[in-house]
Amino acid sequence: MQPADPQTVDSQEAAQTGVAQALQRARNTGQQVDAAPFESVLTSHAQAYAVQVQVAQAMKWFDGVPGYWKSGGGSREAVLTHAPLPPAGVFSSPAQLGDWPAHALGIEAEIALRLGRDVTPEQALQLDGSHALALVDAMAVSVELVDFRWKQAAEAPFLLKLADLQSHGALVLGPWQAFEARDWSAQQASVRIGARTTNVVGTHPLGDPAWLLPQWLRHVTQHYGTVAAGTVVTTGSWNGMPYAQVGDTVHVQFEGMGEVHIQL
Repeated sequence: MQPADPQTVDSQEAAQTGVAQALQRARNTGQQVDAAPFESVLTSHAQAYAVQVQVAQAMKWFDGVPGYWKSGGGSREAVLTHAPLPPAGVFSSPAQLGDWPAHALGIEAEIALRLGRDVTPEQALQLDGSHALALVDAMAVSVELVDFRWKQAAEAPFLLKLADLQSHGALVLGPWQAFEARDWSAQQASVRIGARTTNVVGTHPLGDPAWLLPQWLRHVTQHYGTVAAGTVVTTGSWNGMPYAQVGDTVHVQFEGMGEVHIQL
């Protein structure tokens, strides 16, 4: 294998830095930035994750391994993606978020999982589904508010959205309860946004929210090191991504698991 051309590496790093600086500017000013100049800059998931790290360091979000994450994908055949979540944007239900700065208010009803023990990089490499389940001590209903730093919003290139923490806005967590095996295919949930109510059954895109645990833990330990007990991951939407408006009340309930209330 030929060694990488230093000039090419420098050019790639400079391009990634440009994306990171644009996202940092958007967060500092509260103004969306144009994705057009960066449409072809990122060519791999690894580059998008490198931008995530650069922005987090510039914003001074984390002191060590991030304690909150989002992870997921459209199906078990898809490449799962992951993003650390700024702790200042994590809230407990009921949450009053009328003053929360946002360009969009996508509402994703999810299940969050919490680790009950530390996981080292070596342990993460050996994990399969059954062993990963044993690491979880609690679960909670959660709502992710989706927002966009790019002007093109959901139409921005996939890798630019991944670099932007998968378009994360905020996370609201319901009460924790002990983790238990469930028939997720029969899990019922109700999502009310303003006057609109949607009922779903068994609609998690991976079939089981915990299915992603081994891949997520390998990602976190590879990029940040040992994951601490108490780390939380929210695991993907059951209801697509409908939008709310400022002033709406959001109520999400998963039968037998709890609920989340948000006033926007």
